Amino acid sequence: MKLAAFLLPTGHHAAAWRHPGSAPDAGSNFQRQLDQAKLAERGLFDAVFIADFTSSIDEATMDGFKRMTYGASFEPITLLSALAATTSRIGLIGTVSTTYSIPYHLARQFLSLDQISNGRVGWNLVTTANTRESVHYGKTSHVPHADRYRQAREFAHIVQNFWDSWEDDAFLRDTDSGKFFSPEKRRPFHFEGEFLSASGQLDIPRSVQGRPVLVQAGSSEPGRALAAETAEMVFTAQQTLEEAKAFRFDLHRRMREIGRNPESLKVMPGVYPLVGRTQTEAEDLKAELDALTHPDVGLFLLGGMTGTDLRGLPLDGPLPEVPENFNGNRSRQSLLVEMAKRRNMSLRDLYLEVSGARGHWSIYGGPKQIADQLEEWFVEGAADGFNIMPPILPQSLETFVDLVVPELQKRGLFRKSYEGHTLREHLGLRRPASGEAP
Repeated sequence: MKLAAFLLPTGHHAAAWRHPGSAPDAGSNFQRQLDQAKLAERGLFDAVFIADFTSSIDEATMDGFKRMTYGASFEPITLLSALAATTSRIGLIGTVSTTYSIPYHLARQFLSLDQISNGRVGWNLVTTANTRESVHYGKTSHVPHADRYRQAREFAHIVQNFWDSWEDDAFLRDTDSGKFFSPEKRRPFHFEGEFLSASGQLDIPRSVQGRPVLVQAGSSEPGRALAAETAEMVFTAQQTLEEAKAFRFDLHRRMREIGRNPESLKVMPGVYPLVGRTQTEAEDLKAELDALTHPDVGLFLLGGMTGTDLRGLPLDGPLPEVPENFNGNRSRQSLLVEMAKRRNMSLRDLYLEVSGARGHWSIYGGPKQIADQLEEWFVEGAADGFNIMPPILPQSLETFVDLVVPELQKRGLFRKSYEGHTLREHLGLRRPASGEAP
């Protein structure tokens, strides 16, 4: 079983910063974030997973924003560079969007980071779903959903070619002959696409792990198609065992149809675990966090994920109709609408769910109950592992490491020591040859 620790500064619950088990200043306090990464490394996690948010605050969303830890977190590449120098084994996965980035610049940043960390880096490829982010990049409107994914496919192709700019043994550094590199082992390329074009090569040697691991998080139809073509790890949101099995089966089918081996992909659903020493302790923690959740925050989060203005609606009423032409995260919108119908949830029920798990699988209980649920999904073929989303940081991650990890180890489901050094070795992914397709 593979495990990543998805680290938001104070935890995944929107009210975590108000809980005594959190560090409210963690977003701008590097020592606290380093402590969290080292805690995950002590727990032998495959990787830490860093998200990125660059949306703006406007008057319409101010009530929700002002009660969150919004706008107080480091830029991911800068943060991971510091973590690369202060950790030794754990993988480092950072999120950067293809919608408002430049392929050459991103390829150079991640390959540099991969060299600094000795092959422990992964790039989480996303397309920007938040429509407010466009103003930061001088755009008058957000890129349409379908266009974002066609652009992302071109972007990934360019980046992977830049990462393969040199063959593995191209740099001789022979002081006797005075020959620094072999010109015939350069791999310059040229690409002209619908949205992007690029030529040339990077000035950085190839990674010790071949290439940084390419991670993808989309679950819509275009997202699945992109994942099947390019991804080596997929972070997804699934609510039930059957849905998760169907998602993984669908990705494997798509991969086989285009000639990719499904073993070259790890499917890792997000899991929001409320862990206590006992079931009662876990239930008490959930009640504490529910009580700290302000309605403005819950409605803001839920409205953003469904593309609907929920202000002023009765909290005990149902979720209203959502727009069909939503230009944000369509897979998450569909998931929440289906969950509300299936469980007959009110707006209050739904925003309390979203304030913690954001639509991901939410589980709670003592260590044995948590391990039971993770084991079932793993054994049944619903997942290759999980992206753990601690509700409160550092408290929830520490509880998971100290209570759940030993239970998984006792069952033979998780490692007892790191066996490799690179992220690919941790994940059991083959090292790609230069120029090889994913």
